[in-house]
Amino acid sequence: MSASPAVPLPESAEVVVIGGGVMGASVAFHLAEAGITDVLLLERDQLGSGSTSKAAGGVRAQFSDPVNIALGARSLAAFEAFPEHPGQVIDLRQVGYLFLLTDAADVTVYEASVALQNEMGVDSRMLTPAQAAALSPGVVTDDVLAASFHPRDGYCSPESVVLGYATGARRLGARIRTGVEVTGVTVTGGDIESVSTTSGTVRTTAVVCAAGPWSAAIGDMAGVHLPVAPLRRQILITEALGPDLVRMLPESMPMTIDAASTFYLHREGPALLLGMSYRGEQPGFHLDYSEEWLPELMAAIDLRCPVLLDVGIAHRWSGLYEDTPDHNALIGEAPDVSRFLYATGFSGHGFLQGPAVGEVLRDLYLRREPVVDVTPLTAQRFVAGALRGEVNIV
Repeated sequence: MSASPAVPLPESAEVVVIGGGVMGASVAFHLAEAGITDVLLLERDQLGSGSTSKAAGGVRAQFSDPVNIALGARSLAAFEAFPEHPGQVIDLRQVGYLFLLTDAADVTVYEASVALQNEMGVDSRMLTPAQAAALSPGVVTDDVLAASFHPRDGYCSPESVVLGYATGARRLGARIRTGVEVTGVTVTGGDIESVSTTSGTVRTTAVVCAAGPWSAAIGDMAGVHLPVAPLRRQILITEALGPDLVRMLPESMPMTIDAASTFYLHREGPALLLGMSYRGEQPGFHLDYSEEWLPELMAAIDLRCPVLLDVGIAHRWSGLYEDTPDHNALIGEAPDVSRFLYATGFSGHGFLQGPAVGEVLRDLYLRREPVVDVTPLTAQRFVAGALRGEVNIV
């Protein structure tokens, strides 16, 4: 997906979508599919080059917040249908998500989450340590008290999802320009007038901010406060596993997460993908790879999957979470700037909610009842002090 700075910008557009990751591409596709063909998507680099391409690719409906459950479940259905709509193979592997619980308080919380998920139509379940060990036989479960599992969860290719939405959006009439950085949003009397870029100015009356970790800056341009901070997360991919490890960590193993440490792993072709949240990470646009997290990661591996300690690392990279104060998304429309809509701050679960959020932004733009009620996720909740808690965070 190469940049296209030589392609001139149109003089105007009905809607300008800022950000070419899964969120922006999904919004552009769903707007165009709804008949809004004068859509312009702007991406300063290449499509999917930001947080989307650095994601672990996990897709799930296991959350503790009902809004997140609804967005995750609706997106799961969309991922399952992706080869037909919009029409792209995404290498979806529905091996499940397995949360390993070693704290009694966590067991109580996850039991409540599973009960809520079941009420909302998600067939998740609590498992015994033996059942968890059978699903991930190479993972140590001696100290595990229980586990949470949903068989329809899994992982897929983030780049393919972006390609599918972008291709579908173009086919439906949307225009996509890469290599174009937004430098300003002109607002007069509460109304958007134009978007300024490194390639010129576009007249418009509507903007959708889907700029991920860079959303706070876009919001500031329009006079809209979006409390989003970048936070580095890093991922490793091992060398190809030998026959013994393949038997212990088969391709059928779920995305397996140690809830206490957030260490997670899943198969990635002949290898394994590994990651975890590093407690010492400080907010900032730290895009370089750092080894500061390795002691914590190695301790988690030693505890949960020591057979990996002697496996070499083939690839490593860092990306950015778009974090909010309560680790929940910002979705809505600014009350004081007409037609400034936003979908950002997903704190690690933006990729997996991208399909449903694209539908929601379409509905908000068309001023109709959204497919999922995201009213609790507007940025105004921070002004009112109505923070949203989410337990199932990786």
